This record gives sequence, structure tokens and C-alpha cells, in this order.
Amino acid sequence: MDTLWDNIEKLSAVCRAAGAHLPDEELKALQVGKVAEEAGEAMHTLHGLKGLTTCGDEHTWSEVQNDLVGSVIAALLAMHHYIDPTGARATFEEIIHRRTPRRREAAAAA
Repeated sequence: MDTLWDNIEKLSAVCRAAGAHLPDEELKALQVGKVAEEAGEAMHTLHGLKGLTTCGDEHTWSEVQNDLVGSVIAALLAMHHYIDPTGARATFEEIIHRRTPRRREAAAAA
């Protein structure tokens, strides 16, 4: 079974081919923008779920989750494909470790 990072690598290859005509710096900016776009869609869906939109859209928690996963995928693609193709996994693991409460407690005690 493919892991999350295996799938990110496969999607990265698709992105690489689709964006071959654009400069790297532009692709980085566009991918970071994609993270914001996907997060915005999750927020819009949540507003619709709570009846807070003027367009009358009705949404479900499943749709909110779908948009949140889209945000995660976009962020991991930005890290892997556009920012650090060889070190994204290790960087991700280091950041997750650093941001967990247990790690912060251990650092404070030292």
C-alpha cells in the first residue's frame, strides 16, 4: 500500500509536468496560494454547513473534511515539490515532533 508520502511524490510528478512551462519561483508562489485557496474552501463549506452563506448552499461535515484534506495535500505538495524535494519528509517529521505538547514539555524541562 502506498504511504502518504508515496502519493505526494506521485502527485508531485504530475505537478512537475503540468507546470513545466512556468519559472520555479512562480510555481512556488502559486502552490502556496493553492494551500490558502483550499483552506478558504474548507471555511466556505463550514459556513454553508452552519447556514451562514447567502447563496443557500447546504454542506456536510464530509465536505468540510474533503476540503481540509485538499489543504493538507496542497501543503505537502508545496513542501515536497516546490520547496525541498529531498528533505520535505524529514522537515515535516521534525516540525511535527517539535510542535507536539510532549516535545514542548521536554524542552521546557531541560
